[in-house]
Amino acid sequence: MQTTGRTFDTIIIGAGIMGLAFARELRRRDPRRTIAVFEKESDLGRHASGRNSGVLHSGIYYPEGSLKGRLCAAGAREMAEFCEEHRLPFERSGKVVLPVRESDDAVLDLLLSRGLANGARAEIIDAQQLRDLEPAARTVTGRALFTPDTAVIDPMTVLRTLRGALEREGVTFFFGAPAEVSRAGESAVRARGEAFGFGTLINAAGLQADLVARQFGAGHGYVILPFRGSYYRLAGDAGIPIRRQIYPVPDLSVPFLGVHVTRSIDGTIHLGPTAVPALGREQYHGFRGVRAGESIRIAATLARQYAIDRGFRRYVHEEARRFARPFFVAAARALVPAIRSRHLVACEKVGIRAQLFDLRKRELVMDFVVEESGRCLHVLNAVSPGFTSAFAFARHVIGGWVAAA
Repeated sequence: MQTTGRTFDTIIIGAGIMGLAFARELRRRDPRRTIAVFEKESDLGRHASGRNSGVLHSGIYYPEGSLKGRLCAAGAREMAEFCEEHRLPFERSGKVVLPVRESDDAVLDLLLSRGLANGARAEIIDAQQLRDLEPAARTVTGRALFTPDTAVIDPMTVLRTLRGALEREGVTFFFGAPAEVSRAGESAVRARGEAFGFGTLINAAGLQADLVARQFGAGHGYVILPFRGSYYRLAGDAGIPIRRQIYPVPDLSVPFLGVHVTRSIDGTIHLGPTAVPALGREQYHGFRGVRAGESIRIAATLARQYAIDRGFRRYVHEEARRFARPFFVAAARALVPAIRSRHLVACEKVGIRAQLFDLRKRELVMDFVVEESGRCLHVLNAVSPGFTSAFAFARHVIGGWVAAA
């Protein structure tokens, strides 16, 4: 590929929170570095980052020593500081995690242990303390976990503010510009019919990250499986007081947190999400975003996993039931008994989780994954708590990359 003379020290593919966080970290380390961010969409936030719940997680779910465990609490603090510095909407609402089965207490204790090890503030509370904090919530065991520092933000406001700050610092953005390389090992990408040279490249393409990685000869041991999450909205006249985030004790064998109650920064209450396999990486509604060849490959991978993995099979059965409104309502009522079907309003809120799957181990990948190839870094798995952890994650990855270079 012949370049046209337009060369940047670093090119970043993807203008979601991860791409912007990497640009921010590189700029902080070297103000003279030339950086370009390429985004295939015409604007920010069309996919995971813009569809994020806005919850800044505390770090209770992730095993001690994992990247998620090490980076979540620090990332949440940094994101909170960013919002406060730029006077962005921010509310430290707190979260309660509730047992919905008698057997959940052991997992509740494990979450407490993980949270404390990961630097989160967390405590076990009793039923009376729960009523004081969240009168409409219920615990079946008389215990709950409370994380006071869990907060909510407006993800799109964060993205726009971050983009503006980066542009003022000289970072160049190209929108409507999917970037491709014609041959692995090349030091240039083509977008909009023009070639752009680079010294280093960071692939933060989210749902497309594995496909981008393969263009550079990387990521062959993995594939991204899309899982679609849909929500209901709690009717404004429901008369049910929800003060903070309400989550169930999760099944730790799968990387999903179950149907929960989220209070957004504007006070809107959402219930969800479902987490069902999608047949397309951008299949937000109906069959839009489904491509025949890709959907066949996704279906084949899911079918093989269903056949060999009992835990995955159980998860599929549970999630499939929640397509039916009565089962979804039952999951919501396990947390807040006053909820009735009439209180749930259909809404357009929907997202796709870019869940990495390890082709060799035949399992869903639970932790963040970054792979290097030459002068390129590929962020292959940056799902939840990716938004929360973004600043800390970028600092961790760039620090190790620079040290190794």
